[in-house]
Amino acid sequence: MGWRRPNSAVGGSRRGLRGLWHDRAGVGAVEFALIAPLLLMIYITVFELTIGLSVSKRVARASGTIADLVTQQESVTKSFLGTMVDVAESIFVPYGGADFDLKITGIAVDAANSKVAWSWDDAGNKPYTAGNTVDIPAQMKVPGSFVVHAELSVPHQLLMFMPGLLPSQVRDITIRRDYYYRARTGSAIKCGDC
Repeated sequence: MGWRRPNSAVGGSRRGLRGLWHDRAGVGAVEFALIAPLLLMIYITVFELTIGLSVSKRVARASGTIADLVTQQESVTKSFLGTMVDVAESIFVPYGGADFDLKITGIAVDAANSKVAWSWDDAGNKPYTAGNTVDIPAQMKVPGSFVVHAELSVPHQLLMFMPGLLPSQVRDITIRRDYYYRARTGSAIKCGDC
């Protein structure tokens, strides 16, 4: 019988570590466990941003549609302008009743400047005083024309979910869009009771 070296704890632990190093069972599960939270955070953030972009497109579509509808009229009333709230709400149908601020302004353009002819908002008020000078885009400043300015702003809650990178919180943002359209019939759009 020859001499045998006794099993040492060091030798056994080396073989155990070497065995663990070469053993690939469960590596996929560990990698998934490390990556899954990051993927979930990215998915939620992208989903929220997609909803925000969709709301932004609907705000643009609603304000453009409202300006377009008003410019097709020869004259308007407060009750007609009140129906523009329904137009905006119908564009936001999948998102429920949107809480928004709507302003519609008729602007008379002459050779010198642009002045408010009438204005209306969704609360039934006059957001701008008639006769005040307003700034409009340069391409809309055609003397003798009439311009309708539709402004729509919608509050939106955006969930930012990136712990470690950004604080996770709900951010309140306001999405605003406005459109200027020229009157299509006649030289002006009258509003008798605005």
